[in-house]
Amino acid sequence: MTETTTTAVRPFTVRISEQDLRDLRERLERTRWPDEPRGAGWSYGVRRDYARELADRWRANYDWRGHEAELNRFPQFTTSIDGQDVHFLHVRSPEPGALPLVLTHGWPGPYTELLPLVGPLADPRAHGADPADAFHVVVPSIPGFGFSGPTRETGWDVARIARAWAELMARLGYERYGAQGGDFGSLISPELGRVAPDRVAGVHVNALVTAPPDDDPAALEGLADKDLARLARLRRWHQELSGYAAIQSTRPQTLAFALADSPAGLLAWYADWWAGHGDKVGALDPDALLTNLSVAWFTGTAASAARLYRESAALWGSPPQRSAVPVGVAVFAGDSSIRRFAECAHAVVRWTEFDAGGHFAAMEAPDLLAGDVRAFFRPLR
Repeated sequence: MTETTTTAVRPFTVRISEQDLRDLRERLERTRWPDEPRGAGWSYGVRRDYARELADRWRANYDWRGHEAELNRFPQFTTSIDGQDVHFLHVRSPEPGALPLVLTHGWPGPYTELLPLVGPLADPRAHGADPADAFHVVVPSIPGFGFSGPTRETGWDVARIARAWAELMARLGYERYGAQGGDFGSLISPELGRVAPDRVAGVHVNALVTAPPDDDPAALEGLADKDLARLARLRRWHQELSGYAAIQSTRPQTLAFALADSPAGLLAWYADWWAGHGDKVGALDPDALLTNLSVAWFTGTAASAARLYRESAALWGSPPQRSAVPVGVAVFAGDSSIRRFAECAHAVVRWTEFDAGGHFAAMEAPDLLAGDVRAFFRPLR
């Protein structure tokens, strides 16, 4: 294989066969629904009536072909990096002075969760914002997710993904650029700043997880009430809601059989997180959720996406090396980010708190998130 072949950037179009669509509908029709304890609500996991209603919509009322056409409105490409096919959107701004920006999704993703940001960031003039804040937007699918998957080998951890992003941006001809990400993207984007500090102008994150130093009661002294409430939310996640992360970071291949074989099982596994464990039912557009689910199902990548937790397990509880790259943090409703702890690992120059939105801010509050991204990068261009 020649170097030209291995570094080639190839146009990509989403095309799902009619056979795959029929298979999905037939599997959903044959779903064997579980029982559930009377009166348990969401305390034992996703409610059956919620999962069944969403599955019925997926089977009978969701127009994949229409959403597939919408996905194909965005210029998409694939390339091979470090032995792995990487899929990405590349939307160049009409504004000549636009700053390149790489956006990174999280789990369960996939890249489709970030689509509401693309237009407002690439063409702010068309969205009532200052054209001087425009970006050339690159949205890669994390290896193992969607059309960047499945991964074929172990080792695709946060650091390796960040190195792949640095290679991707170089391959696209971008010498200086910004990075933004939420959830796992809030780990990958700062790591990109550590990998390529001379090229990354700044890093903006949302859904950033922060934690106090272990065994240091002094770290909690003087915290504001709002920070104590966020710390309580983080403790609740550890105690009650982190089962999915524990399984995916230890035995993802055992879970993989169910995710690969049952669309209803995949729906329930993802929807529990999207619904905020019952706290945010209806907060997200159901068709947007079904598009995310469809990409995961049709590509057969739910299992390899889950492996990202196993690959990155060594990160949990290990504070990263502090980076000098400027960082902006957007904190949305329900986030547990605490500035004091964030500053241990990041050079935080902007900290914005919102009463709206949530963990999936790109889908819940895209205008707020896009506005904060523009404001953060404005002095860094």
